[in-house]
Amino acid sequence: MRIIAGKYKGRTVKFPKSDLVRPTTDRNKESIFNYLVNQIDFDGIKVLDIYAGSGSLGLEALSRGA
Repeated sequence: MRIIAGKYKGRTVKFPKSDLVRPTTDRNKESIFNYLVNQIDFDGIKVLDIYAGSGSLGLEALSRGA
């Protein structure tokens, strides 16, 4: 898993190798954030990654300015 865009673009996200953690794939994250970026301004927005197994969605949002 990696950060796709923003300040920390290209950095990898390490997560435990477990059947209990299934991180969102890079492809799905990219689709989610492509949609969101066109709908809202990320500068200073507050984001809550409720189901944070690996935290990759929250980290992606932080990288993009949330």
